[in-house]
Amino acid sequence: MANNKLKHEQVQYLEFLSKDLDKVKSFYAKSFGWKFTDYGPEYTAFEGDYVDGGFTIGKPVKGTVLVILYSDKLEETLEKVKAAGGKIVKDIFSFPGGRRFHFTDPDGYELAVWSL
Repeated sequence: MANNKLKHEQVQYLEFLSKDLDKVKSFYAKSFGWKFTDYGPEYTAFEGDYVDGGFTIGKPVKGTVLVILYSDKLEETLEKVKAAGGKIVKDIFSFPGGRRFHFTDPDGYELAVWSL
């Protein structure tokens, strides 16, 4: 992912659940020209002209998307989320390509924040 796409604390990545990664990759590649990078058997990332995201194995639920924001300063952003009343549901952890945490907002929606 090119660094020119990274903007501090902005929505930057979308993550979907999929029951069949091969089928979903074929669909989006043919429909929109998205390119995919597999990270093991249960996750694939995609890149398009103006969108990045991924699919992970799981049972799709209508309307279920994990919105992921980018942060230059992950720990500071985590503290701001907590101070604003967000609940941390997954503390900072590493994954291929960076680190991230998950939180719920006051309405219970889960979002994530990642950093290099």
